[in-house]
Amino acid sequence: MSITAERKQELIKEYAVKDGDTGSPEVQVAVLSERISNLTEHLKIHGKDFHSRRGLLMMVGQRRRLLDYLRKKDGKRYEGLISSLGLRR
Repeated sequence: MSITAERKQELIKEYAVKDGDTGSPEVQVAVLSERISNLTEHLKIHGKDFHSRRGLLMMVGQRRRLLDYLRKKDGKRYEGLISSLGLRR
């Protein structure tokens, strides 16, 4: 269900704004999106796993808040991020 350390490092390298960047909204949203997709696949198999479903909803809310922050601060970075991740809206 969780992402591997190698995959997380790939995401950080791909979406980092500068070297050593792990806290920018782009990186956080990319990592959350990967975790959300993995958890969604898990829930397709295990439909009654309500604890994981709650965690999924919390992650989706966190991603939404980060995207709202990024859109407010810099609309161009926001548009680039949602197009590269393939997110709606």
